[in-house]
Amino acid sequence: MSFSAKTEYACLAMLELALHYSSGDPVCLRNLAEVHQIPSQFLVQILLQLKRSGLVHSTRGTHGGYRLAKDPDEISMLSIVDAVEGERTRLGQGRVDHSVSGRVLAEVWQSVDDAQRQLLTETTLGQLMLRSQSVDAMYYI
Repeated sequence: MSFSAKTEYACLAMLELALHYSSGDPVCLRNLAEVHQIPSQFLVQILLQLKRSGLVHSTRGTHGGYRLAKDPDEISMLSIVDAVEGERTRLGQGRVDHSVSGRVLAEVWQSVDDAQRQLLTETTLGQLMLRSQSVDAMYYI
C-alpha cells in the first residue's frame, strides 16, 4: 500500500508536533517545513485540513504556530489519514467482476484493507513518538 505525499507529510508534521507536545508551545510553520523539507504552501493546506478535523490548534502572532489538539496517545494514524484523504477508496473497487474469481479477489482486497485500517487505528502518535525517541537516543550512545 502506498499513501500520497500529502498524507506522508501530514503524518510527519503530526509526529513533529507530538514530539513538542509536552512543552505546550506551538511549533512554527517554518520549522515544520524545514525539518521535514515540506514545501511551506503545501504544508499550510495540510495543516488547515488537520485543523478542520480537530487534530491541531493554531495560534497567530510572533510566537504562534501549531500544536496538537489532543494528547498524542489519543490520535490514531487512521484519524490523520482520514483527515487528509477523506473517505479513502478501498482496494479493488475499480472494476466490478461478478464472477466467482472476481468475488474471491474482492474478498482478499477487503481483508487487506480491513487489516490496514485496523493497524492504523491501533497505532497512535504516542507510540510513534516513543519509537522515534528510542531511535534518536540510539544515535547518541
